[in-house]
Amino acid sequence: MNDLSLTVVQVLPALEAGGVERGTVEVAAELVRRGHRAIVVSGGGRLETELTGTGAEHMRLAVGRKSPLTLRHVFALRRILERTNADILHPRSRLPAWIARLAWRGMPPERRPHFITSVHGPYSVNAYSRIMVRGERIIAISGFIHKYIMENYPDTEHERIVIIPRGVDPARFPHGYRPPREWLSQWRQQQPQLQGKFIACLPARITRWKGQEDFLKIIARLRDAGIPVHGLAVGGAEHRRQRFLHELQQTVEKSGLQEYITFLGHRGDLREIMSSADVVFSLAREPEAFGRTALEALSLGTPVIGYDHGGAGEVLQEIFPAGRVAPLNVTAAADKAALFYRQPPAVPDNNPFTLQRMLDATLSLYQSTANTG
Repeated sequence: MNDLSLTVVQVLPALEAGGVERGTVEVAAELVRRGHRAIVVSGGGRLETELTGTGAEHMRLAVGRKSPLTLRHVFALRRILERTNADILHPRSRLPAWIARLAWRGMPPERRPHFITSVHGPYSVNAYSRIMVRGERIIAISGFIHKYIMENYPDTEHERIVIIPRGVDPARFPHGYRPPREWLSQWRQQQPQLQGKFIACLPARITRWKGQEDFLKIIARLRDAGIPVHGLAVGGAEHRRQRFLHELQQTVEKSGLQEYITFLGHRGDLREIMSSADVVFSLAREPEAFGRTALEALSLGTPVIGYDHGGAGEVLQEIFPAGRVAPLNVTAAADKAALFYRQPPAVPDNNPFTLQRMLDATLSLYQSTANTG
């Protein structure tokens, strides 16, 4: 099989922070590094500068905006595909996938790129979501997602699905990482309440299903057990989530947890915070597609306690099975944290979910699909 020089067009709603966005930038950078042309079509966002800094191209189309007007982007995307002679068209979200599919179908069959989709979550099962299993090849980002596809879209040919787990870069999240002295000095000045405390961290955007309510209950149980705990809730709250954030803050006050919880909001130094924590929690109340944050913490060597379902359960099973607890079992999670306080565990340096493995598998899929003619 000869390696072709490829033009790959990835399509997603925006380039804000998130696992899908981060993976898109990583794949684009690897394509450029290997001499291919990488194009990303999105509504833009905070990762746009990083993307273009890799040598990839960004073409701004608001393909994720839920409005009938979004259909006008079908024609613009089709022009991009035709002008660039794209080899691979890879949408990563449902509405962009519909726009991409309509653009693709309007092209002469002999000029169409290969159509690859990624299923990044257990979407609601309906005709709208079915677009994500319409790809010539379908990337499932975990075993959990592969099972979701087969159970909910049983007519999907098994051979079209390939499991490519997400991954983290061990150079960016090295095992045993310690933050720079300057960061530690500033951190101690800004967060004096953490001195001498057992630091528990929940890195998750503020939204009801991510488990902040369970986190508060766990911190309360640890406090009541006499453990000098302090909880860090790290993650921003979108405008429509401000009411929920206010509810959480009221719960803190009613429970007398003001001295035991800090809401840090969105942070750009999550790696440093997780490496400084004694334990990181993964408490999504619904199964997550992968569980990237849990993987990042484990890659750093920080113990993780997480609900044993979805992709996060798979990550824990592979790297740190001692951290698994039954889903939604707050008591078990608190008891596990108390055990870790008394007997701090070591996290093995055996992460199979590396960024390079994900990139190699993705680009291999692109190449083999393009070689099918």
